[in-house]
Amino acid sequence: MQVMDLVFKALADPTRRRLLDSLRAEDGQTLGRLCSRLEMTRQSVTQHLEVLREANLISVVRRGRERWHYLNPVPIHDLQQRWIAPFEQPRLGALDAIRRQAEEPRMKPDFVYVTYIHATPERVWEALTDADLTGAYWGHSNVSDWEPGSPWEHRRVDGSGVADAGGVVLEVEPPRRLVMTFGEAGAAARPDSSTVTFLVEPYHDIVRLTVTHVNLATDDDLAAVSLGWPAVMANLKSLLETGRVLPQAPWEVPAHL
Repeated sequence: MQVMDLVFKALADPTRRRLLDSLRAEDGQTLGRLCSRLEMTRQSVTQHLEVLREANLISVVRRGRERWHYLNPVPIHDLQQRWIAPFEQPRLGALDAIRRQAEEPRMKPDFVYVTYIHATPERVWEALTDADLTGAYWGHSNVSDWEPGSPWEHRRVDGSGVADAGGVVLEVEPPRRLVMTFGEAGAAARPDSSTVTFLVEPYHDIVRLTVTHVNLATDDDLAAVSLGWPAVMANLKSLLETGRVLPQAPWEVPAHL
């Protein structure tokens, strides 16, 4: 079944739409929290969540003994771009601007992206932290000693040494979990800092890599990372599985083809 078919199938059920509405209102919920808002058994809710996960409309992150569920905006964005944007974008853009102003103040948006890679956890960890490898698939080298509290820099690979981004390393659990702030190079970590978590989960011969980006300041930032993280992760996946990055930088692909 095609990906878009799975999305339409998932959205066709009112209960699954209610689950998505619940995550849109409060992103990041446990199964128990989601069940408390529906008059049905945990098994039924789990089945609905599995349909949403297969359609990539939600992402599931395990934290200890609990599974946390996050809304994944990418398929909805793709659906909107394919079926609505070519016809209604100018008018809907104006309406959306009005809606955003009416809803202020509001919570900062978050982003979660999941991909599956044929590689070992150690190899994925190396790809996330090695300056040469990040330079190969990201176009910038991530440079740090990767110790908690240390700075990290997102340096250009043109030899200039210029860091276009960076932050502070917060948590390091090789080869499973890496947490760091993501903003201007040299910026100190604050409670409201934009923060990225990489979670590496092995399963037999593959790895599930989950990227969670929280405390995004604006919808523009959310739109940027919604395009940027999938592009970077696609290049990382290609490098680890084939030994080569993609023939064109995926982040340079126009949003509207």
